[in-house]
Amino acid sequence: MKKNFVIAVWFTLVTTLMFGVLYPLAVTGLAQIFFPRQAKGQLIERNGKIVGSRIIGQSFTGPGYFHSRPSNAGTGYDATSSSGSNLGPTNKILLDRVKTDVERARAENGSTSVPVDLVTASGSGLDPDISPAAAEFQVSRVARARKMSEAELRALVQRFTEGRRFGFLGEPRVNVLELNLALDSAHPFSQR
Repeated sequence: MKKNFVIAVWFTLVTTLMFGVLYPLAVTGLAQIFFPRQAKGQLIERNGKIVGSRIIGQSFTGPGYFHSRPSNAGTGYDATSSSGSNLGPTNKILLDRVKTDVERARAENGSTSVPVDLVTASGSGLDPDISPAAAEFQVSRVARARKMSEAELRALVQRFTEGRRFGFLGEPRVNVLELNLALDSAHPFSQR
């Protein structure tokens, strides 16, 4: 019995060391060597200052910016509180929030058909991307606010539209942070 106990203790210690210390260190080290940008969270810097991450959404609310998907993560886009709302499709709280978001989107953008991803949160609440349809829906508002042509803005949106990965995985998407940063660089916006 004592021999089995000693073997069990040693096995626990060895596997804890292997899979709790050595394996995570090896994977982290390899990630830092082969994928340094991804391992550091794909942070985006402007003028020596970190402005966000390519893989975590941010809230943009001004009329001169493309708006992201709604977020249920903490107080909004809080990576430490990543989660969806867990509200079912018939839940009154969810239906009221979506109805309010649809009305606001219609009022801001002057259209009746609102893309679903502008009024529904992703499962993580941190989705950095919107659909090309959601970007197109916002073009008129952003162009008006920045006093630029819609054609010029559509060309910028097209430049930042990513296709399906490997040609067949996922859906086409537009990274909102990258698009808004490019918009600020190409056509600065001042709220008056």
